[in-house]
Amino acid sequence: MLHLIVKYMWWTVPLLLLSACATPQPVLRGTGDLGVVIERATGQVQVIETSGRKSLAQVSGLGDLSHASVVFSRDGRYAYVFGRDGGLTKVDLLTAAIAKRVVQAGNSIGGAVSQDGRLVVAQNYEPGGIKAFDADTLELVADVPADYGTEGKRSKVVGLADLPGNRFVYSLFDGNEIRVTDLSDPRNPKTQRYPAGKQPYDALVTPDGRYYIAGLFGEDGLSMLDLWQPAQGVRTILPGYGRGEQALPVYKMPHLRGWAVAAGRAYLPAIGRHEVLVVELGSWKEVARIPVKSQPVFVMARPDGREVWVNFAFPDNGWMQVIDTFNNSLVDTLQPGRAILHLEFTPKGEAVWISARDDNKVAIYDTGTRRKLAELPAASPSGIFFTSRAFRTGF
Repeated sequence: MLHLIVKYMWWTVPLLLLSACATPQPVLRGTGDLGVVIERATGQVQVIETSGRKSLAQVSGLGDLSHASVVFSRDGRYAYVFGRDGGLTKVDLLTAAIAKRVVQAGNSIGGAVSQDGRLVVAQNYEPGGIKAFDADTLELVADVPADYGTEGKRSKVVGLADLPGNRFVYSLFDGNEIRVTDLSDPRNPKTQRYPAGKQPYDALVTPDGRYYIAGLFGEDGLSMLDLWQPAQGVRTILPGYGRGEQALPVYKMPHLRGWAVAAGRAYLPAIGRHEVLVVELGSWKEVARIPVKSQPVFVMARPDGREVWVNFAFPDNGWMQVIDTFNNSLVDTLQPGRAILHLEFTPKGEAVWISARDDNKVAIYDTGTRRKLAELPAASPSGIFFTSRAFRTGF
């Protein structure tokens, strides 16, 4: 009997070893310190690690990433990449491979994940509207057109954000509306419409999911919807903030999002002005204006809310400035590289990663000393996204 057991083991152990070698397994690790860097020139992403400040892998074949954005599955393993060509790609961060890819529209600029993690929703320019997909399979489960007016036109959709209750809020750039779509039953979506100001171009939702604020390209001011009291409709805040003064050229549209909420206030880029507007949450009154070097693009708050970091549009897009939110004063001016397109703070804010497109690099800075910690090569990098976004409303 012992002879038979030994003989069996002699044949099976090598086979088991060969089988294990034939199927590479992902490294056993968590995903909390992972993220991706968009390499817009090559249609690929880098999978990066914030703890070691290093690149782990590259994933190719993601299409047109000239205006790409990323959201994450609730377990942080998968990145959903929205490309300008309408592609929606599910990337496995542990195996550094494409898990699934669909081309779902002609022109898309971003998306969001539902509160329960089961849906991925894309916002589309062409055809205008939102589409919801099963987060596991990317099967289409809902198509909600952004129709407006009486002629059947469809609007570009911008400013999409997830809300509690598997709802999504978004703006119609051409239709001058804010809409809230309930996808708790994705086969039967229900949408509420709210008239807004002229040409909403981007928006943020406050971290508690209560207020949705849309910037307006067609007029001075912002549109605000209280999502706890939506029957009150949209309210205009900061009307006429540039009244009596000629607007400066806008070379790149500013971005909003919840990054700019800090210390009980919202910090917002002013269209056509070299200013950051400061608004008190709740009262929605302007409490300060902070002159900055140029037209702000991203106005992003460090996770603790003590500082806001600002980058700028061309021709001053090689500069950044830092605002102390305690007294709303500028405390530093930096030149991290040429064509700073995006920045992302590590989950607890000890460092910030900055993409310098024209230098083909990502620069990493210590937020306490504002000294450079490291650089990573990247082909025309733009957006930087960390998995910690998976656990924040509006990201």
